[in-house]
Amino acid sequence: MRISVIIPAHNETKQIASTIDASMKASHRICEVIVVDDCSSDDTSQKARASGALVLSMPQRAGKGAALMRGALESIGDILVFLDADIGKTALEIPKLIEPVATDKADMTIARFSRAPCTQPKSPGLVKAAAYWGVRRLCKSSLSSTLSGQRAARRHTFVGLMPFAPGFGVEVGLTIDALRQNLRILEVDCEMTHRVTGNDLAGISHRARQFYHVVKAVVERCVK
Repeated sequence: MRISVIIPAHNETKQIASTIDASMKASHRICEVIVVDDCSSDDTSQKARASGALVLSMPQRAGKGAALMRGALESIGDILVFLDADIGKTALEIPKLIEPVATDKADMTIARFSRAPCTQPKSPGLVKAAAYWGVRRLCKSSLSSTLSGQRAARRHTFVGLMPFAPGFGVEVGLTIDALRQNLRILEVDCEMTHRVTGNDLAGISHRARQFYHVVKAVVERCVK
């Protein structure tokens, strides 16, 4: 069974090589790793190529949802794994996401981070609350990891959920759309970590954009 790991990336020079290397080690280097470079201004794409990934470059900044769609459509895997670029060496956990899909125990798996680093600041939780409320309100589901970017499903499952919600709304959109199609979603505890968004201006700006995209995805699905 072929596996494709798809990693959307924008200015992820610090962690991209580690994420790719761990993804390959987790699958004994038999998987395809695709990095979709969303117009990075650093050397993300060069480091990704040097690490053995296939790099697809977006012609203009399109956001996470569009990057994941392109990677999915150009992949060859029977099972696709979506990973955030800053997961680093904890990408070694991806077999936990693949196994339930490969054995037909689930149509989609979502990584549930079982613990946060002790240094992680307390999150205000506004974005998570909006995503959780949207999924609960529209689908009567109490899934807790609706914003997790670490997911696995068969290729035809992801293609059947297209078009993805744009930007940072992609995860909550995928969750709602999958539940509406009565797909079996399984949250899997994984020892994964990624970069913590700080409380400086850049971090606040990032969370504001994320909140906007999440709310937009939920509202659009309320209308539908």
